[in-house]
Formats: sequence, C-alpha cells, structure tokens
Amino acid sequence: MTRNAAHTMFEVDEASRALGIELAEAGDGRAVVTMTITESMVNGHAIAHGGYLFLLADTAFACACNSHGPVTVASGAEISFVAAGRLGDRLVATAAERTRYGRNGIYDVTVHRETPDGPEVVAEFRGRSRVIEKTRENA
Repeated sequence: MTRNAAHTMFEVDEASRALGIELAEAGDGRAVVTMTITESMVNGHAIAHGGYLFLLADTAFACACNSHGPVTVASGAEISFVAAGRLGDRLVATAAERTRYGRNGIYDVTVHRETPDGPEVVAEFRGRSRVIEKTRENA
C-alpha cells in the first residue's frame, strides 16, 4: 500500500481508532475504512446509533480528501440512513471523490454491511471539503 497524507492523518486520529475503525486503503481521492458494531455502539432500539455510522462515513471522507496532501477539513456533510446497523455487523465505508474545484471538493461515501449474500447498503453520505493548508498549488 502506498502511504500518503491520509495514512499519516489516520495514525493520529484517536477518535476513529479508539472505535476500532481501520483504514484499508486511501489514495487518489478514494478511501475504504471498516468498523464492527460493538455493544457500546447500540442504542435503546437495539440498533447501531446513527452517530457511529456518521463517524465511520466521515472518517472515510476525511481519508479520501486528505489523500491528495494538503490539510483538508469538512465544510459540511449529510447522511441518509438506509438500513439499521446491528450488533456484530462489520461495516465498510467506501469514499469516492466526485469533484474538486479550487480549494473545495465533494465526496460520496457508501456504508455497507458484509453479508453472506453480498454487500447491503446501510447509509449514504455526502461530504463537502475545504483545503485549509496553503501549498504552492492553492496559494
């Protein structure tokens, strides 16, 4: 795996790593992260709390938009919950860059659970990014 700024950022992301999120890949505006739903992530309806699904998608988004190098942060995001996450689900969040313009970008993230019959979508996320680090390219 080729290392880039996303890997460096993720290595010090205590919030994501403390939840067991793992970075599977990141590069060229794309990233894949995984997480298993634990007992502490389940709400009073016995389903995964939406905040954890958002955090997983947001982590994939952050890794994708930081894979280019300059420090990039979210300027906004939204999520649509498609299906409930359940205790023990292994979730995969795949982020893909849709466009970059100036210091801005738009990224889509699909969160799915792995099932014996194939992937099942749990959530769809769209994030908007903003480069905050000055580089020769955006100075």
